Amino acid sequence: MEERLKAIKAFVFDVDGVLTDGGILCNLDGELFRTFDSKDGFALRMAYMHGYRLGVISGGRSESIRKRFSQCGMKPEDVYLGSRDKIEDFEDFCRKYDLGPEEIMYFGDDLPDIPVMQACGCGVAPCDAVDDVLEAADLVSPKPGGKGCARHAIELVMKLQGTWDLDVQDYKRKF
Repeated sequence: MEERLKAIKAFVFDVDGVLTDGGILCNLDGELFRTFDSKDGFALRMAYMHGYRLGVISGGRSESIRKRFSQCGMKPEDVYLGSRDKIEDFEDFCRKYDLGPEEIMYFGDDLPDIPVMQACGCGVAPCDAVDDVLEAADLVSPKPGGKGCARHAIELVMKLQGTWDLDVQDYKRKF
């Protein structure tokens, strides 16, 4: 597993149940609201500052998802919304950055994520993912979705690769 983690150059995420706890609030106008963990967001920023590619592949369609992750360094075109066949979007992300699937860590929690988890270099599930995903995962985070799952795995990879260090001046410039 250590050699696989050393090869990671990109992190790609499902949103609901991975970067959120899966809960969605809805107002009377149908506007959806999600809660994101700030520690997960900081880990995405750390990855961005150290040159890792970042992407989202979500069945959700809310532009608020794109807005949230642009604040973490993610390019708007790397946020795939309304995805119904996640492997297609995963392959597009790979082609776009000339990455092999083995160079990507993918985070998922439910059935639509399994094909990508099986295709990537390391499939990560939060500890509260559905059973089929827990079985398909290469790595199960001790953290649940929306409560540090992304931070746990990103930090693990970056520490293993010697890139988990904060340059405050770079952080101020980029964020």
